[in-house]
Amino acid sequence: MISSAYHVAAKISSGSPVHVAWLGIAEPVLADIFAREGYDAVVLDGQHGLFDDNAMGRGFATVSSIGVPVMGRIPVGNFAMAARFLDLGATGVIAPMINSVADARQFVSFTKFPPLGERSWGPARALALTGLAPQEYLKQANDFSLAIAMIETREAIAAVDDILAVPGIDGVFVGPSDLSITLSQGASYDPAGTEVDAAFKHVLSRAKAACKFCGAFAISAARANDLAKQGFQVITVSSDFVIIREAARNALATARGK
Repeated sequence: MISSAYHVAAKISSGSPVHVAWLGIAEPVLADIFAREGYDAVVLDGQHGLFDDNAMGRGFATVSSIGVPVMGRIPVGNFAMAARFLDLGATGVIAPMINSVADARQFVSFTKFPPLGERSWGPARALALTGLAPQEYLKQANDFSLAIAMIETREAIAAVDDILAVPGIDGVFVGPSDLSITLSQGASYDPAGTEVDAAFKHVLSRAKAACKFCGAFAISAARANDLAKQGFQVITVSSDFVIIREAARNALATARGK
């Protein structure tokens, strides 16, 4: 039987929101702490976070060993790293700046085995973490290894139906920060703005129409709650950087009687 750390696809299909811890600090102990606090999954950020290849592998193993699903975000266009993440034990990969069908197809080619893609065989670490024999891993991996395309530009919004239609794309994930910048043509950073919110709702509706899941980055816990009520299925709850800074600030303020 496959480890519970690889059941995130089933959790998403259940209909309940999947609340995700988003980590950028490359420290296995921190990943362990968040994984034990009841989050449905953990994402390690290889785009803007502090992870190198070794730290990512340690993070995947740490979280998976607790029985919690763990995914990774790759740098822009580094689709070979997507396959690497899956080999290291991730149960899904988030790819930023997927702006076209061509981008989506290339992403799938590295994350799915034939006939969907062209992923190369080499999941030595993933075999140990999943508990599967090679033949069973090959048989099941395309189902539990999620390929998630980030929608965060005008181009991606315009092409979202076509991106969702690419075989092997399991779902989409809306990024509010880059979206706010591209929608304003570089004039403002407003991830909670009305134009961004409208784009969120549009992408969600298109994903539902395509019978694929839609996730989003929530800049705060309150925003995460709001997105869950709207029907988003995979929702980050802020990030480790923000949570730690806020906790440190609030603890000090309380200690000083403020």
